[in-house]
Amino acid sequence: MRDGIEEDAPEPAEKTHRPRLVYPFETAPETGSGQAVEVAPGVLWLRQPLGGSLGFINVWAIADGEGWAVVDTGFQTKETSQAWRAAFAGALDGRPITRVIVTHLHPDHVGLAGWIARKFDVRLWMTRLEYFQCRMLVADTGREAPEDGVRFFRAAGWDEEAIENYKARFGGFGKMIYQLPDSYRRMTDGEVFRIGDHDWRVVTGQGHSPDHACLWCEALGVLISGDQVLPRISSNVSVFPTEPDADPLSDWLTSLAKVKATVPDTVLVLPAHNDPFRGLHARIDGLISGHERGLGRLAGKLAEPKRAVDVFGALFARPIGPDLLGMATGEALAHLNCLIGRGLATREADADGVNWYRAAG
Repeated sequence: MRDGIEEDAPEPAEKTHRPRLVYPFETAPETGSGQAVEVAPGVLWLRQPLGGSLGFINVWAIADGEGWAVVDTGFQTKETSQAWRAAFAGALDGRPITRVIVTHLHPDHVGLAGWIARKFDVRLWMTRLEYFQCRMLVADTGREAPEDGVRFFRAAGWDEEAIENYKARFGGFGKMIYQLPDSYRRMTDGEVFRIGDHDWRVVTGQGHSPDHACLWCEALGVLISGDQVLPRISSNVSVFPTEPDADPLSDWLTSLAKVKATVPDTVLVLPAHNDPFRGLHARIDGLISGHERGLGRLAGKLAEPKRAVDVFGALFARPIGPDLLGMATGEALAHLNCLIGRGLATREADADGVNWYRAAG
């Protein structure tokens, strides 16, 4: 399991409502080519390779004086670093990087941030929770899987083969991330700072990650949305062993409503995956309603007690194999914990430590 990366996320059982969005660009930059498409004055769209079903991540370069501020970076891989070198010499015209801004801690976003920051001797910009949780997860590299994690997945209904696979794969997060700088510049919700000729406002959200930062430039009519709002897929929202009683889905739904209330519908949305689009508010409405429908289906399945691994059919459109088991379990638990928080479900552990969920009342 790659923590919270959409390329691994199982599809919802009922397709998320996809309103008619407008995609204004007929041509996208070629992945890894070092070339770019200008999406607004001084804002460049580049694509870096990811592998997997998505194939690429969108990254952004914003004119910043004599150089460029970059937003998100891609994985730490040889292919991605080569793609950045091509961009430095190509679309970025040999001008220096002035700062590295990262929306959140997932490796497809932060993976090469430390490399670029060190290469140009510039500051890394992140929110505090994203920076320190990333450092914490990287510190797990090489450790044995903790007993808390084993209990967590056993409680969800995993068998011994799945538990052994978890133990074998534990600690892989840090392998996808170049060493982070030992200091950083903290971004905070509502903060406004200058990049080049324009002001950008930080709009944070929770649920997909601890404190995800979107960047909104009112003057340019642009929102860099990261994974907070994606046009064709829904970001993974999961419960993890470090916080088994968390309710990230409620956080996610609240954050989506906050973005809608804060950012006007007229913006051009620059997402981390898929293409830039217009129709922010309709897309947010679709994401919220899709999760609410999933919660309704799940509640209907709990007339008889279920384990987390028993409810995948209510949430996902395809069978869940070993490659998707971790992420599907995390997302199922997010929905179950949300129902518990709403007073619609209860949880009870059996003598073997396995949790069983049923409809309240």
